[in-house]
Amino acid sequence: METAVFSAASLFHADDDSDNDDSRRDVTQVGAEGESDEQALEYEERLHKFPGVDLSIREFSCHQLNANLLWPGTFFFTDWLVKNPSILEGQRILELGSGTGALAIFLRKTFGVDITTSDYDDKDIEENIAHNCRANNLDVLPHIRHTWGDPFPILRPDMNIVIASDILLYVKQYPNLITTLSFLLKDSDHNGQKGLCTNITIKSGVQVVARYPMFLMSWRRRIGKDQSIFFEGCEKAGLEVQHLGDLVYLINKKN
Repeated sequence: METAVFSAASLFHADDDSDNDDSRRDVTQVGAEGESDEQALEYEERLHKFPGVDLSIREFSCHQLNANLLWPGTFFFTDWLVKNPSILEGQRILELGSGTGALAIFLRKTFGVDITTSDYDDKDIEENIAHNCRANNLDVLPHIRHTWGDPFPILRPDMNIVIASDILLYVKQYPNLITTLSFLLKDSDHNGQKGLCTNITIKSGVQVVARYPMFLMSWRRRIGKDQSIFFEGCEKAGLEVQHLGDLVYLINKKN
């Protein structure tokens, strides 16, 4: 995989939603006094503006899995979730591809949700998420090390919302991601709870019935051929994909 050496959140702009206010996506680097040059190269600590709160997030200067990056989809996804808070009420949430943990930290601080982070089986990622929790005056969130496609560490998961933002970077990982999603959506303990659902009103005023367990994903770039492969793979695996607007996607198990 390519190695990334920049903060994506400070470079990307929405090329498909020109009416969005990108000015508040700016980040301020937080200096760490007394650090050696060698330490400064290991990570950058930045103050990121989220809806209603600023979060101090440490991003690796370089990480082979791009887990250092705070991608723009995170910010736009938080905007969408703030407009649709009822979908989160009383739910247990799992984030896939947590990276820095910023999205989970925001949701915990803003809504007090029961949320677990997860990412590739990598000690540095887990430790950095824990650091970012503490930096924002939170207890360390539960974390699951899981490589997509491998057996999930929990045989009967009880999370009824799975979330992710900007995780469709590597096409070769799509089958593995779909394998993990299929397990989480089809084998969840909540599949036996008939009628567990919520309504989401999208931009057109149409209400979409979202059934638990569900996968909510923000992909903050235009959907091209590669990403279409992911959605087609979901359909073939017995999953239903709906676009909710604002480049947020809902994926459920087909009835």
